[in-house]
Amino acid sequence: MIKRFKEVEGRYIEKIIGQDRLAFAHSDTKDFYDLITWAKSGGYQGSVIMFFDFQSGNVYRPFAKKKNVVYSDPVYTEGFYYFLQGDYDEKRIALYRYIPEKVMEKVTELSTEEVNLYNLRIIGDSVHIVSQEDYFSCYYPEKISFPAENNEHAIFMDDGKIYFEAWVEEGWDDEKDRATDEYHYYCKVIVRDYEGNALSEDVGSICQASDGTWWIA
Repeated sequence: MIKRFKEVEGRYIEKIIGQDRLAFAHSDTKDFYDLITWAKSGGYQGSVIMFFDFQSGNVYRPFAKKKNVVYSDPVYTEGFYYFLQGDYDEKRIALYRYIPEKVMEKVTELSTEEVNLYNLRIIGDSVHIVSQEDYFSCYYPEKISFPAENNEHAIFMDDGKIYFEAWVEEGWDDEKDRATDEYHYYCKVIVRDYEGNALSEDVGSICQASDGTWWIA
């Protein structure tokens, strides 16, 4: 049997990792950096974030569409759903804590002038607002910044450590621009302290189960 949500619009939805109740979708872009590009051509129509409830079939929209407003992908941690709302007109990034029909609370607010909008997002285990380009930067709840490697991205922060996943490509022929017979692609888990120093480095890829536990594959 195929069930239907109470609103069907042909959206592609994604499960929110760490729980089994909700999935989500964006009506349009989720990239905060797009706001800068759109502003140069008259602004952006605005995006909406939607939550799809597998228990009730309901579809929730915490906010109506508003010009020059974009939302991040949500994360689930500490019993709440968290997401970022970027408002280019107001020059702010707001972090919200959410449970459909129960909780809608603004946790903190940052000025767009104090953050790098490129790859701005939330990571767990406890909620951290980060971005990553030439530098890894954390803006909330603490301020951290150090040079970032272009093949690494932060997965979560816990107990004074930042867990990065790095992709590694071996056996690529740059001159011929193709893989050789010795080609090998894999990931490494690199744990760094808040100064950016590597504490450990091991082969593996990080994933999160529906119960919130982290696994290395």
